Amino acid sequence: MYNIKCLNPISPLGMELFSDNYQVIDDAACANAILVRSASMHDMELGENLDAIARAGAGVNNIPLEKCAEKGIVVFNTPGANANGVKEAVLAGLLMSARDFIGGVNWVQSVREDPDVAKLVEKGKKKFAGTEIKDKKIGVIGLGAIGVLVANACNRLGMEVYGYDPFISVQAAWNLSRDIRHINNLDDIYAKCDYITVHVPLLPSTEKMLNAQAFEKMKEGVVILNFARDLLVDEDALSGAIASGKVRKYVTDFPNARTANMENVIAIPHLGASTEESEDNCAMMAVRELRDFIENGNITHSVNYPDCSMGVCSCAGRIAVNHRNIPNMIAQLTSVCAADGVNITDMINKSKGDWAYTMLDLAAPVTPKMVEDIRRIDGIVKVRVIK
Repeated sequence: MYNIKCLNPISPLGMELFSDNYQVIDDAACANAILVRSASMHDMELGENLDAIARAGAGVNNIPLEKCAEKGIVVFNTPGANANGVKEAVLAGLLMSARDFIGGVNWVQSVREDPDVAKLVEKGKKKFAGTEIKDKKIGVIGLGAIGVLVANACNRLGMEVYGYDPFISVQAAWNLSRDIRHINNLDDIYAKCDYITVHVPLLPSTEKMLNAQAFEKMKEGVVILNFARDLLVDEDALSGAIASGKVRKYVTDFPNARTANMENVIAIPHLGASTEESEDNCAMMAVRELRDFIENGNITHSVNYPDCSMGVCSCAGRIAVNHRNIPNMIAQLTSVCAADGVNITDMINKSKGDWAYTMLDLAAPVTPKMVEDIRRIDGIVKVRVIK
């Protein structure tokens, strides 16, 4: 029986995917796996039995990734599961930035008690006139799961779409409309686009990427949409760009005490993935990832260990090893099997930065002695018998 702890409410459609071999418990210290959405885990004690954490969402800022890696705890996320929900939120933000629907609706509410409200509307509506997005240029920075959907949707709405992603995957490239103009230099997007939407992860290399230098290169009156991460934008530079008129509107899904009080900012309370469908999709993907890892040893969409898969085990035994990415590890693992007289029928080894993961399919069942011999190898973090 495997113990599962949920730190946040998880969609029933996801929880229903667990078999009778799983039980949900209250004590995180006894869990084999944890499901989490927004709860912070940085101050949590990680139990000795904990093998995996699955974040029902894309961002993992609430999880201590390095601490988990050092303990051999594989952390999963669910990239793409909420992509359509975020795409639709971006489109809503795009339209709200072009047309002053919010100002207009709020104004109607302020005069709704007036018996002549219909006449007032006809006289007052011109204050809220906007522009159409058709034939406007939009730059999509980052062509991952969400960026591709946004780019294709904007293209279908009649916009001229420029896409930038030096690391675009083959899958994303196949899914991208051929009408999208692929740009190799961000400066071209800054110089040409009326709207810019950013869809990149928050990394040291992307933090405050939209800074004073970037704003200086942009068209006058540009609209910036940020449904990725707030720290991608330098808010000091943004404030100046808005004051000067360089940035006409800033649409953000991550309001804080500063941006919520800026003029010409449309601040949305982090609703990008807040749809029933997104929550269901994230939960189902997270549970499938956990089950495949626990039952087969396979890793899909990990953020601290490499993706690694050998399918369902059809051999007598399978062992999974989390270890440091250091020389001579494979030789030592195979030597243990040879010393115990066990033939290796198949194996796979993958690495990601400082960490690596190895699976061995064996012609005989895994013995306790083999497990202990492997654990004694320098650099081994965790040994798990799958079968």
